[in-house]
Amino acid sequence: MAIFCQRCGTGLPPTARFCSNCGAVIPVVQSIPGRPLVRPHVGRQIAGVCLALAQSYGWDVGLVRIFTVLGFCFSGGLIGVAYVAGWIGIPEDQIPLPREYPPSI
Repeated sequence: MAIFCQRCGTGLPPTARFCSNCGAVIPVVQSIPGRPLVRPHVGRQIAGVCLALAQSYGWDVGLVRIFTVLGFCFSGGLIGVAYVAGWIGIPEDQIPLPREYPPSI
């Protein structure tokens, strides 16, 4: 994978810090990992598949739900099968257990 200089467009190796053509500083791009793909308990409507996808990829959950409903109507059942597969395959989020107060000894 090559990167390109923002000033002159020269192709550079991924480890380059300066452009070999014009000498411009190449900014370091760090990827930010998304949330893990889990079905949360809070905020889910049916099974939490749309909410899980929206939170994991940084999408708007309302749009994901609208596209899912449209997909149910116009895909001939393909989105329904994918939704059920997501329901089965995406793990549920862990429920935090309440702490006992006062602590039992």
